[in-house]
Amino acid sequence: MNAIVSSILAFLILVVLFAPRRWAILGMMGGVLYLTQGQSINIIGFNMYPIRFLEIAGFVRIMIRREFSFQGLNEIDGAFIIFYSYLSIVHLVRTTESSAETVGIAIDALLCYFTFRGLINNIDNFRLFCRDFIILLIPYVGLILWDFFTIVNYFVLIGGVSEHIFREGLPRCLGSFRHSITLGTLGASFLPFYIGMVFEKKDRARAFIGIVLCVGIVLLSNSGGPLNATIIVMIGWLLWFARGKMRFVMSSLIVLLILIAIFMKAPIWYLPAKVSDFSGGGGWHRSYLLEQSIKNISKWWIAGMPSIETADWMPYILESSGGADITNQYISLGLGAGLGAIALFFFLLKVSFSVLSGALKAVRAQHQETTNIELLLWSFGIVLAMHIVNWIGVCYYDQIKMVWFMQLAAIASLSQIYAVPIEKAAVGF
Repeated sequence: MNAIVSSILAFLILVVLFAPRRWAILGMMGGVLYLTQGQSINIIGFNMYPIRFLEIAGFVRIMIRREFSFQGLNEIDGAFIIFYSYLSIVHLVRTTESSAETVGIAIDALLCYFTFRGLINNIDNFRLFCRDFIILLIPYVGLILWDFFTIVNYFVLIGGVSEHIFREGLPRCLGSFRHSITLGTLGASFLPFYIGMVFEKKDRARAFIGIVLCVGIVLLSNSGGPLNATIIVMIGWLLWFARGKMRFVMSSLIVLLILIAIFMKAPIWYLPAKVSDFSGGGGWHRSYLLEQSIKNISKWWIAGMPSIETADWMPYILESSGGADITNQYISLGLGAGLGAIALFFFLLKVSFSVLSGALKAVRAQHQETTNIELLLWSFGIVLAMHIVNWIGVCYYDQIKMVWFMQLAAIASLSQIYAVPIEKAAVGF
């Protein structure tokens, strides 16, 4: 690690270890924006990226300060632990890749998730974070804008990618991320919270700034996936006005998908290709990848298969792996650990939605008028839906995973405060 990275990391570790919760959360997320995976230190086979040191610091903090107890695990926590335990066991038994890498992925997930479980302990705590996060986003977006107009990415100084990819003559900015899609996902994943804050008069000015910054990140990434994710966010907030009729909305959506499947000339998994005709992006690649994974399901459904064996799936291969470019989170899980991993992942998502729905039901039962609690819980529901759709076109692999873990941990923490028992929860979205 160079001097700049070491200095940023040391400062953030001090913030995470010793600052109040409000600033510790900001310190963790500061690592997402201002640290990269471009520099690392190898320690007994583990590639220790700067963000990993930050995760360790965060976990040490919540354990020493007793900000989280494993005796209070809830349904989401249990599903999360089961999913990553299964993933790791199957990887270790089957894979020919580095065991250290497999273990490192699971440790990353658990450390990051439970750190945020300890740091995010109430609604006000998270709302303060959203307000403060703008402080980090303003200079971050400024640097990306500079890159857009000058084709100079100053994040190279901290290990960022120096090469530029263009689409229709415009650069696809990466910021501190490894791909423009994951950068754009950052903006789309925080957009729901700032839209929700618009409903609160005292937060309205900050909310509009946050919206501009998030949309700016999406546009500067110049990628179809984040644009589609933003559309999902907008649809999610439009459904706010039909929040009392969500069972009808969900039933209508299922009927619509069935009709599309019936009347489309191509199979339903070619829908991403149709969407990309309007939003841009590699929709054909993603649709054909789905087709190939279904055709070859007999090879991977039990415990996955080596990525190099997917080399004949596409007309081209990914040089780094020698196989197909797996731009789908669900297929990636299946190739890593079979259908069992996909099933457990969907179970985690189902439990998350159920607990969140229970929390919304309880809040609505206590308050006749809309509250900031209900708005924030609805925002989290939109975020979950956005990630679920986004994973059809991208596999999270850089620090965007930390954003996902933070948001899932926040759902687990905040829903637990208000949720009714999971088996009694009604559909709230």
